Amino acid sequence: RALLEKELESVGIRLNKSKPNIYFKPKKGGGISFNSTVTLTQCSEKLVQLILHEYKIFNAEVLFREDCSPDEFIDVIVGNRVYMPCLYVYNKIDQISMEEVDRLARRPHSVVISCGMKLNLDYLLEKLWEYLALTCIYTKKRGQRPDFTDAIILRKGASVEHVCHRIHRSLASQFKYALVWGTSTKYSPQRVGLTHMMEHEDVIQIVKK
Repeated sequence: RALLEKELESVGIRLNKSKPNIYFKPKKGGGISFNSTVTLTQCSEKLVQLILHEYKIFNAEVLFREDCSPDEFIDVIVGNRVYMPCLYVYNKIDQISMEEVDRLARRPHSVVISCGMKLNLDYLLEKLWEYLALTCIYTKKRGQRPDFTDAIILRKGASVEHVCHRIHRSLASQFKYALVWGTSTKYSPQRVGLTHMMEHEDVIQIVKK
């Protein structure tokens, strides 16, 4: 695990980390403008200037909105880092002691399973949905029950328009309104437009022009 993490870190992939909340904008002149909205314990204005000079940047605006490290500031300067969630899955827990299973299960971002004995697979599936930020949407035809056998899988934050595009690329242009049942609505069904944001396990019925 440590070796894989090191390899990914070296090519700019940051696991289970969010992008540093630092505003950085190179300028054509005016020198370096430095500000922070929080107390900095890892970086100082002088250190920031030294880092920028190392990258041949002598004019820029920098605003720290959180207490970031020098390495995180460098990530912002380079600008090509990828931040993504990572779930560590430990298989074959039926072959080790309960103490070891407990130790692994308590590690951050970790799930312990046994494929052979089908142990903890439901929890793994639940965690995968969470880490991949997926939403399950069901469709319904007029006068019929929802089709719970064939869901549309989208990223969290998907709108009715995203659902239309997933069903058929021309559906959004023929869209009149949609009826939605579920947690994204104030009442069920609610008549909504293309910009309505869908939530997990909502049911949608699309009405065309």
